[in-house]
Amino acid sequence: MEELELELLLEALYQCHGYDYRGYARGAVMGKVRALRGQLELPTISALQSRVLHDDEAFNCLLRALYVAPALMFDSALEASMLRLSLGACLHGAALPRVWIADCAGAQQAWTLAILLEQEQLAQRTEIYATVASDTMLAEVQQATLPMARLSELQGNYIRSGGIGKLIDYFDVSADGLQAVLKAHLRSRITWSQYNLVTDASFNEFQMILGQRALPDFGPALRRRVLQLFDDSLAPFGMLALDQPLDDHDPLARHYKPLLAHQSWYKRVA
Repeated sequence: MEELELELLLEALYQCHGYDYRGYARGAVMGKVRALRGQLELPTISALQSRVLHDDEAFNCLLRALYVAPALMFDSALEASMLRLSLGACLHGAALPRVWIADCAGAQQAWTLAILLEQEQLAQRTEIYATVASDTMLAEVQQATLPMARLSELQGNYIRSGGIGKLIDYFDVSADGLQAVLKAHLRSRITWSQYNLVTDASFNEFQMILGQRALPDFGPALRRRVLQLFDDSLAPFGMLALDQPLDDHDPLARHYKPLLAHQSWYKRVA
């Protein structure tokens, strides 16, 4: 019964709001929906469906629950290391390099990339395109600030990922000392927009695409669709970051060479 309720919820979300999660891996979606149902103290997924169809706040809560988990700055030492390794090699040769963070995991993921570009002396000529799934999420990331109370935790992430100096040097602090925001010249290099990975077409050519946080919940057919989208959007010799290695039997695999052995970061070679 619960599996049927989930199918009806996802169909209703698509038919009424245009968000298509029907191609996502059911185990991942079920876990997130159950957690939200418990958070809202609802007895069934059907009750959640009724709430989502008639309450905009519940609808936005469901979108957030199904979306990529929010990132903290420099929360992945491996991701930061791979970016440091590849940014210079990938972007220095391009006149106006573009990086796409697909289904961006919040403002702090984009801010991490902007700081790394600044350290590589690439920030002034590189455009970051960070896309999110809904207009509500778009408004949230555009207005995001960093609570100063979390600075020591984020500084620890920064040092563990290979950072040197103080993370706060890249931020302006509010007059009351409680909030910080990325410096304006770095924020200006980030273009935020609403974009649906499931249904939208390629919208630009990029020298780097970061999709490793977006892909894990996708079912096989949807994953193939999105990998083709990335392939259509990546420039020759561009860099593609995935969550797991490409299948050797995938026709797209011949287009790519791993940046390092046993890693799922690739350079386009064909």
